[in-house]
Amino acid sequence: MKGVLETREVQSPALENNPLGDPARRRLTVYLPPGYAAGTQRYPVVYFLHAFGNGGGSWTNASGFSPSVPDRLDALIEAGTIPPVIGVFPDAWTKLGGSQWVNSDAIGRYRDYLIKDVVGFVDKTFRTLPKAASRAVVGHSSGGYGALVMGRYHPEVFSLVGAHAPDSYFEYSYLPDLPKAATALMKAGGVDTWVTELRQRARDTKVRGDDFPVINILAMAAAYSPKKGEPLNLELPFEQHNAKLRLDVWNRWLVHDPVRFVPKFLDSFRKLKTVYLDAGTRDEFNLRWGTRMVADDLKAGGVDVVHEEFEDGHSGVSYRFERSLSVLVPRLAAD
Repeated sequence: MKGVLETREVQSPALENNPLGDPARRRLTVYLPPGYAAGTQRYPVVYFLHAFGNGGGSWTNASGFSPSVPDRLDALIEAGTIPPVIGVFPDAWTKLGGSQWVNSDAIGRYRDYLIKDVVGFVDKTFRTLPKAASRAVVGHSSGGYGALVMGRYHPEVFSLVGAHAPDSYFEYSYLPDLPKAATALMKAGGVDTWVTELRQRARDTKVRGDDFPVINILAMAAAYSPKKGEPLNLELPFEQHNAKLRLDVWNRWLVHDPVRFVPKFLDSFRKLKTVYLDAGTRDEFNLRWGTRMVADDLKAGGVDVVHEEFEDGHSGVSYRFERSLSVLVPRLAAD
């Protein structure tokens, strides 16, 4: 037997009137395990947070050789590796490519969207076990970062966290892209012009590979250093005319780095049953090292941690969810 995917729409009060004008009504994909329709049983739930540059629909994409994450859920349940579970795939796409799953004056209240609107809708609509002990949150890259954010702020909602290659140790993961962004923005004549050109290019042809570092830095600035009145309501961590690092703004970013915030919020993480972390040894954004640092701090703080590394890069690693789910889902309360 296979599970069933259902598509619903969630009207999010948290996202209404968001600064980017992104829709407050969002598509929500939900995986219902085999036998759900025929029974009355309630199920634990796993929330899947997508990466930057993706939307909620990305989870159901399967290549010719690699199964989708819902397919992997089917296989794990059929093999008896995990008990039946509901999977929820919320959408946090924005005009800047993502939200980091945080509340931001430049992007919108995407943490509230998940915690209040999505979780609330799912518990009202499906036969869930509506308690923290029966909820996990997992994600990759910016989604992994978002999972750590949820562990920091909301152990009353989730009891298990899985973070694959989460954005961390910003000196290694973001800093190399700053001069690339400065070059492109100076050539375009500023933030607004560059974004306009990007949107036109995306409509007419496609987004180029060298666009990614720029839009990534703009999105991160919107998440970590919002400032009303600036273009896109964000403050860049460098001077646009010479790319000199602005330490006052950069330090605002560092406050949001898991390497910095995890040690300060150990009381929250100690309330979790388990934190699962992994990263590839060839991760192109150097996230192996930040993940190691986070794992070390959590372990030193008395948090139950499963930390692994594997021989691969940053992209095309959805197979790693089979590992995190096999660790986390059996630890969810099933009654």
